[in-house]
Parts: sequence; structure tokens; C-alpha cells
Amino acid sequence: MNAKERVMSVINHQKPDRIPCFGANSTVTYEQMEKVQVFWPEGHEKGEAMAKQAMAAYTVLGFDAVRLPFSQTFEAEALGCKIKPGRGVDGNEGIPGIDEPPPYKLDDTPVFPEDFLSRGRIPELIKAVRIIKEKLGDEVPIVGGIIGPFTIAAALIDTVPLLKATVKTPEKIHPFLEVAEKAGTSLAKALIDAGADIISCEDMTASPQMISPETYRDYELEYQRKQFEAISVPKILHICGKVDRIVEWMGQTGTDILSIEPKADARLAREKCGPDVILMGGVDTASTLFMKDAEVVKQTCEASIADGIQILAPGCAVAPGTPTENLLAMVEVAKAH
Repeated sequence: MNAKERVMSVINHQKPDRIPCFGANSTVTYEQMEKVQVFWPEGHEKGEAMAKQAMAAYTVLGFDAVRLPFSQTFEAEALGCKIKPGRGVDGNEGIPGIDEPPPYKLDDTPVFPEDFLSRGRIPELIKAVRIIKEKLGDEVPIVGGIIGPFTIAAALIDTVPLLKATVKTPEKIHPFLEVAEKAGTSLAKALIDAGADIISCEDMTASPQMISPETYRDYELEYQRKQFEAISVPKILHICGKVDRIVEWMGQTGTDILSIEPKADARLAREKCGPDVILMGGVDTASTLFMKDAEVVKQTCEASIADGIQILAPGCAVAPGTPTENLLAMVEVAKAH
């Protein structure tokens, strides 16, 4: 099987030649940048550079999919948020983030702009997907990344006011969730039109480390369901942290794949979500991939596979300073299964 056949066979509940290995989140590192001679901030800003950095997951690491973009700021910027560059000279290190002040306050009425897809760096992201599709065709699946409703809503009014509102005035957060869902869904459809085979939705602020499980159930779940109903290709849902208290509802969103960190209980996820949801994960990106050696990475991968992980992956976004040998170790384990 080639990489795309391998990944799609798992998604379609067929037997692959081996377990696939790729990231639901960013996997770009400084060492990969050196290999392909394309660096940040260009990889966050220009379609050609973005495409080359994304393809390094396949050309350098041997991962079974390529994933872009590499920051969580594209929708927020197009909705009016200010963006702060990465660290270093001209932002050549680290990842862009959301800057203050936010464009809205809680009592404002957010607006979804008609020209959303032509704003900010979204056109360059779409261009990058087209470039990859032209170069790799059906050899490797393209994973297009979007940001989930709760996380975009937090960018629009800032995280603290949003979290307070979930307790004091939850009815006020619905307009922001509506605009946020529309933004992610619109971007997903544009990425699919450009050639994306899979959509990966990151919703970091929906983690039980940030909001109560009841808030997720009562306010976020309906928007994730609406979003996934509108997306025509396989979906990945990634929520950071120990998601055991919400994993049952995550499985009810309509996602095809749940991306979970090792701190979450994969066996519980299987019990709560049933046999139809694919489990993706394997290695903690900070304590293991970034800080340990290849042998520890392999041991962690083996343990995750034994727990029921079907797609081997970094548990979250890969730290840019992660050694290439540790990522190659993941592929080595995958090839043995």
C-alpha cells in the first residue's frame, strides 16, 4: 500500500499492510527546515514555503500524511484578531499566536465577513494545499487543519472573559460560537476544494483543563456536530489534555478519528465511543518526543498500540526542537505493526 491507501484503509475499517503514522497537529521541526531549506516565518506566510515544510513529514520523516498549517491563527486573523509573530529574529522561531486586545467584548455582536476566505494568510494556505496535491497526487493524504469553535470564540473575546461567561452568562457565548463554527467550516470546505483529503479540527480551549465537562456538553458539542456534518471528508477531532470526562461526547460529534494524548485513557475512549471511531495518538510531545531518546519513544509507541491506538501519532503539536531521530523512531515502530 502507498501512504494514502494505508490511511484510508484504517478509516474505512479495513486491514492495512501496517499501522499508519502521521500527525493530527503540526509536525514541523527546525531540523526538517534545514533538510528542505525552508524556514519560518515564511512557512507560516507563503504558500510555496508552507507546502515544502508540510511535505517534509513525508519526504524527511516518512510519515503517512502531510499536515498544514503549523499555527492556530488563520481563522482568528481573518476574523479580526491581531497576530503576534514567533520568537527570534523576524519571527524565525516559534509559532505565531493571538495578540491583545481581542476584536470583541462579550456584549458585542460578532460578524462573519463575506470575504473571509480572502483575508489574512488563508489564500496562501489554500495555495499550499494545491501545490502539495499537484506534487504528491494520491500518493499521500493531505490533512488540512482547522480550529474548533470554542477556541476561535476564545480568540474573539479573549479566553478569560469566555471562561467566566460559561459560568455567569452562558447565553452570551452563542453568537461567538456561531461565527467561530462558520469560520472553521468555511475554511475546511475551501481546503477540501483545494485537495485536502482529511480535516483535522483542533479545539484546545474545549479541554477539560479549561472548561467543565458540562460546558462542553451543553454549549460546544452542538457546534462541533454542526461543523462535522458539513464536512464531506474524514474528520479528526483533537482536544488537548486528559479528555476522559468528555470523551463520550467527543465520540458523538460525528468525527471519524479521535486524536488523544497519552494522558487520556485509550481503553476508556474505546469503551465510551464504540468500535466505529478510530483512535489516534501514541507519544507525549513534551515529556517524551522532545526530552527523551529514540528507545523511550519506541517503548511508548508499543504501549500505545497495545492500548488500542490505530494510528500512531504525536499526542499533540510537535515541539519545533524535537530531534528527527525520535520522529523516525515512531515510523520504525509503525513499520513493525
